[in-house]
Amino acid sequence: MKKHVKKIEYTVRGALGLCALVTLITTVGIIAVLSSETIPFFKEVPITDFLFGTRWAPLLEPKSFGVLPLVIGTGMIMVGSAFIALPVGITTAVYLSEFSSQRMRSIIKPVLEVLAGIPTIVYGYFALTFITPLLKTILPQTEIFNATSGAIVVGIMVLPMVASLCDDAFQSVPKALKEGGYALGATSYEVIGQVIVPYSASRILAAFILALSRAIGETMAVTLAAGANARFAFDPLQSVQTMTAYIVQVSLGDTPQGGIEYQTCFAVGSLLFLITLAMNVAGQSILFKYRRGK
Repeated sequence: MKKHVKKIEYTVRGALGLCALVTLITTVGIIAVLSSETIPFFKEVPITDFLFGTRWAPLLEPKSFGVLPLVIGTGMIMVGSAFIALPVGITTAVYLSEFSSQRMRSIIKPVLEVLAGIPTIVYGYFALTFITPLLKTILPQTEIFNATSGAIVVGIMVLPMVASLCDDAFQSVPKALKEGGYALGATSYEVIGQVIVPYSASRILAAFILALSRAIGETMAVTLAAGANARFAFDPLQSVQTMTAYIVQVSLGDTPQGGIEYQTCFAVGSLLFLITLAMNVAGQSILFKYRRGK
């Protein structure tokens, strides 16, 4: 009997180890694929010109490989979506955890899950056909493709993630801390502001970082909403191009494989990979410190 149990344990352990190995192999494979074309690219283009150049035109003559316009476009989408998703998400989480009835919670939670499950290309068409015309009625100088529309839809997309993670953080606050605050005569808003939010600050910050890394990697919604005009400018009402949108443009099949234009796709992808990796590592490290501190 014991031998049979041990066999089952070894089988389960081996299966779990295999699953972990698959994730490791996948990550190594992604790095290898990106490096295979990125390294030859930087043999022809100095990395300083790539990182600090202000003109991005690898498909036109004269060619230029300064990635800053793409980084600025991506940053505008990320910052704009943060202004929407972070305050609305944390407010929604506060309402769900502290004020909503069980009936209202059972309604709002599925709605958030529906928002999270909508295909990103649908968000792009929503921005193009609803948000942009609405913006043009308020600000007539708004272009058809603009960073503001892209930021709004990406903010809506990452909102469920922020709300869910912050709600989990608030739910984990010990009941004794809340009751202690009320026993001292604090109001509900004082307990939220001085007990619940400070106690959950690390997990809230981690949720924000993870949501922003998700916003940086968004592709189809910003491709449709923000356009494909790489500009070294900070006007949110103009068309911009993000790093992911450029990768989509090159991947359509019009660029011959093996040329430097084709390699730019991998160079931009490598930069995007490093940015999102750094943000995810920062978020996970914050969560680790929170758990260790508790």
